Amino acid sequence: MNENRANYRWVILALLFAATTINYFDRIVLSVLIPEIKKDLGIDNIAYGYIVSAFQLTYTFGAIAAGWVIDRVGTKLGYTLSIFFWSVSAAMHCFCKTAFGLGFWRGMLGLTESGNFPVAIKSVSEWFEPKERSFATSLFNSGTSIASVIGPPVIVAITLSVGWRWTFFAFGALGFLLAIVWQFSYKSPGSVQAPDYGIPPAKRLPGQGGQAVSVSKSKWSDVLKYKQTYGIMAGKFLTDPVWWFYLIWMPNYLSEKRGFDLKAIGIAIPGVYVSAALMGYVGGWLPGYFMKRGWSVGRARKVTMLLCALALPISAFAVKVNNPWAAIMLMSLACGAHNGWMANIFTLSSDCFPPSAVGSVTGLAGFGGGLGAFLVSTFATGYIITWFGYVPIFVLMGILHPLAFLMICVLIKDVKIVGDGGI
Repeated sequence: MNENRANYRWVILALLFAATTINYFDRIVLSVLIPEIKKDLGIDNIAYGYIVSAFQLTYTFGAIAAGWVIDRVGTKLGYTLSIFFWSVSAAMHCFCKTAFGLGFWRGMLGLTESGNFPVAIKSVSEWFEPKERSFATSLFNSGTSIASVIGPPVIVAITLSVGWRWTFFAFGALGFLLAIVWQFSYKSPGSVQAPDYGIPPAKRLPGQGGQAVSVSKSKWSDVLKYKQTYGIMAGKFLTDPVWWFYLIWMPNYLSEKRGFDLKAIGIAIPGVYVSAALMGYVGGWLPGYFMKRGWSVGRARKVTMLLCALALPISAFAVKVNNPWAAIMLMSLACGAHNGWMANIFTLSSDCFPPSAVGSVTGLAGFGGGLGAFLVSTFATGYIITWFGYVPIFVLMGILHPLAFLMICVLIKDVKIVGDGGI
């Protein structure tokens, strides 16, 4: 087997990482520049809340449609279209004159960015065997943390040079470039001989060892017949709010309750996301290590997810410790354990379903996660903090992962491909 072809899957993974990083660049530009935009457009906090909600709602419902579309048009064309249209939406922010216009294009960004994870998880399922998938997922998913580390200083630098409008345009242009690279670089496993992983031909999954990936098209009615779908959706519904809580509210908490100024926050936040990326790698690598030692896919996946889930109640003590930097370390633990969890819950889609259904299942899971994030992290949290303070919300964030793990164990008792080829 040609070594270059065997290694081509890592080219795919590098492209997925680049796309996920740019995807998150486009998400965080607004939060970094909102003080400047408020002054320019006369936007108040209530209007800003509507603008943020527009993204979250369209992203939530867009995830369902994105998974369905991608399972039909394929990963190559599906990702090209998603990247192109989210780049258009990002660039169009630069022309906004009113809060309504900003909210409209924010909503369009959420709708079009919802294709990122269904494509990425589907691509990993096509190119990587089960024991490598969670690590591969952790590698591309670390783009979310890397963007949060390097994005703010880059965004500020561009804005100081050419203004906030051109900053949106610059990141949109970066996406256009990526869409071109993806369109001309991506090849399906059927056209490039994929690694055989040492697996006998009779036992290979679609896409392994040069086999063509199934082109059959699954329907929502097909995947919704299986309780594994609801297990993955429930797991995302309960745990996505944790990531969004820390992403949205952590700077506010550090300022209000820990007395951090802007400089201290600028030091603390990147540290949290560096830790999150590193711990995400460990959480993605660990199941493969267990499988190499003879563990089944299900046992390896669930034990890793349990270890991640058990870290979250410990992290809830961040709200009670006296030392503010100890609180930062505990919040780093929360974000890192969540990233390790995400590497595995995303991979459950490809553990339990054939490649032809992975996009749809991932889209449904994205809908569940987005809905949970909207209800808990962007809607309820403000009221909880106003009426009861930060302690209840930190406690809630500490128990959601263990609850999600129990739900997954109930609904996904045996991790294996379902449907016997009928999806």
